[in-house]
Formats: sequence, structure tokens, C-alpha cells
Amino acid sequence: MEVFLIKALQLILSLSILVILHELGHFVPARLFGTRVEKFYLFFDWPFSLFKKKIGDTEYGVGALPLGGYVKISGMVDESFDTENLKNEPQDWEFRSKPAWQRLIIMLGGVIVNFILGFLIYMMILSVWGKDVVTKDDLTYGFKVSDTMKEIGFRDGDKILTTDGNEIEDQWDINTMLLTGGLQEVEVIGADDAIRKIRIPETIGLELIKNAAPSFLPYPDILVDSIADGSSAASSGLLSGDVLLTVNGKRVLSYDEFDEAKEINVDYLDLELKRGNEIINRVVPFDNEDKIVGLTLVTANSVNTTQINYSFAESIPAGFDYGLKTLSDYVISMKYVFTREGASQLGGFGTIGKIFPAKWDWQAFWKTTAFLSIILAFMNLLPIPALDGGHVMFLLYEMVSGRKPSDKFLEYATLAGFILLISLFVYANGMDVLRAFS
Repeated sequence: MEVFLIKALQLILSLSILVILHELGHFVPARLFGTRVEKFYLFFDWPFSLFKKKIGDTEYGVGALPLGGYVKISGMVDESFDTENLKNEPQDWEFRSKPAWQRLIIMLGGVIVNFILGFLIYMMILSVWGKDVVTKDDLTYGFKVSDTMKEIGFRDGDKILTTDGNEIEDQWDINTMLLTGGLQEVEVIGADDAIRKIRIPETIGLELIKNAAPSFLPYPDILVDSIADGSSAASSGLLSGDVLLTVNGKRVLSYDEFDEAKEINVDYLDLELKRGNEIINRVVPFDNEDKIVGLTLVTANSVNTTQINYSFAESIPAGFDYGLKTLSDYVISMKYVFTREGASQLGGFGTIGKIFPAKWDWQAFWKTTAFLSIILAFMNLLPIPALDGGHVMFLLYEMVSGRKPSDKFLEYATLAGFILLISLFVYANGMDVLRAFS
């Protein structure tokens, strides 16, 4: 329950920041151009407002329905469908009375703010905390690869050297690279130190979507968890927390491999262990014919990382590149939404909430917020009526053709877009519910 609350609070705080700044991106240019803003709300005020206060011509408030937020601009056909005032003659302070270029700036304001915010947060993260990457040297035992990856030539224990001839900075990036597509060849070094080149099929991204699981995971450390009093493990000097490296000369990366390695010697275990920064060896005789030694093992999923630090000046271009890569990867991955496999992986607030860490971590919080800010900007740019991108589409048509779509047409188009968005919202959150109970 505690984990759920922590994730929920992070989600609410992150979305609140993004929504307020997004709507402020509409509000500020609207006011600068002399357009009246009737409402400025965090969340939707349906069926009622939790708080509201009118200052000047604008009512500021917090709604009861936590589904984003909005600004209601006078003289604009929007998702409120309050078209009564549109029957009257246009007023100077209404949105519809402003030149097309001013209306375009007002509609793009929220998207621009979210893009800028995402890039600025990435710059801040790199400047304050730097960036943790997993190099091939950090990946002590290489990757444990999925069956799908084994089918095309990868093996357990592989480390990534290059992708299409380019050195890879972060071993984790291989998962995203394969998913987004475009890779043709990956060079790896195996557990046997042999270097191999693997051709990547064009359909690999879709195969990974079907599996819905990471293709490459680092082998976890195998730790001594507990030791039985009076056992041979205890008398041999083993301690809880020792990292198990080899058993009878064989590298051990799983429980099954531990049991297999026990069979090499008849009477004892020859163990190589890591204790702190020291490598030690212990010979542990078997307590009985069942080859019991009196210890239990546990996996530790921690991964060594290398930190890259940035000065303030260095963080600016690096943060910009980080944001561009995030946007590019997301845009490319959108192609899977239109496949059966991709559609089945869609999710709503539950899926978004899972992105946040189980413990409050400001670095992770801001990193996730930056990601969501860029995604929110892109999604709002989609040419769907009821989204900012839909309004932009009609404004560009007006500016190019010189003909303004009628208010009635805009009303119907917005209604159609609104129905589509609600349907997607219900579907995405419904998938979260199904996954929760499956």
C-alpha cells in the first residue's frame, strides 16, 4: 500500500506541474493578445470544483475530476462545447476575432512550454546529478538474453560492443535500439571472449512488442544469504553477503548452475567469493551424501554503473540531445500502436504510475517528469480535433487557403475528436484494469 501511495503521489505531482505549465502556455499569449480567458483549471470541474476564485475576468480553480486541466478561452470552439456565445457577434476580446497567426501562437503555446520544460529538466538533471550508464566493464557477467534474442544469435553472457559500427555508451540502450528498429548489425563479445557479429531482422521490434519483456537483463550477483549454525559453511568461514563467483572452478550465475557445479567434486565445494573488494577462496566439505553445506543463496539485482558528470555549460547541449533522443525514440515507437501487439500494450494512469520509483527519489522523479513533458507535447501535437494539434491543423488550413472553417464544422469536428479521445482513454485504462486482475 505504501508503494502504491508513493507512486500515486509522484504521478499526481508530476502531472499537476505539467498540466499547469501547459495551460499557462495557452493563457499567457492569450492575455498578451488581449483575449479573455474565462477559466484556468487544474483538473476538470465536473461534477464540481474543489476550489475556485475569480480574479478579474478569469476563474481559477481545482476540479474534482483529476484528468488533466484546461483553460477556457472566450470565443473558441473547445471540448466544453459551450457554443451559446458563438451565436452572438464576435467581440474584440474573443479568440475568433484575433488574426490567424495570433490564434496559432495561442494554440501552440502549451506544446512549446512542454517541449522547453522537458529539455530544461534534462539539462538540470545532467548538471546536478550527471548520468549513470552501464558500460561493458560494469556488466560483470554480461546479459541474460531472452529466447527471442537467442533465436537470432545472441547468447547468455554477451556484452554489446558496437551497433552498426558505433560504440555504445550505455549497455541498457540496446533494448530501446532494438525496439525502435533500424539496427542492422550488433557486435558482441561473449562469455568466452569471442567477438561475433549478429544480423538484426527488420521485424525484431514487433517480436519484442509481442513478448512485452526486456530482451537483455544483467545477470544478478549470487549472494550467500544465510548460514546454518554448526554447518561446514559456517566452519569454513563463509559470511552472509559474500558474492559467489565460481563453484569448483565453474562460474555460477544461477541456482541451477550452482547445483550443476556441485557435481564436479565428490566431497567438497571449492568456492571463489568476493567479500567487499577482496577475492577469497574457501574449501567447504559436504555435510552429508546429499551434498548439503548449510547455506542458502539469494540474488541481488543491483547493477554497477559508471557516472558521467557534466558542467553547467556541458549539460545544456547534452540535455538537449537527451531530450531529442527521447522524442525520437517515442515517435518511432508510435508505429507499433497501430499493430495488434502494440495496441495490447497500451495503458493509462496505472501504466504511467509504474514508471515512477517505489521510493521517493528526486532524480528519478524529475527524469520521469521530463519524459512525460516531451510525450505530452508530442501527443498534443497530433492532428486530432479536441487536441491542440487539431486546432493547429485547422488554423494552418485557414492561413494557407484563406478560408476559415465554420464554427459549426469546428463544433462537429471537436465532438468527433473528443469521442475518439474518450474511447482511447477508456481502452487504455481498461487494459490497466485487465492486467491488474490477470
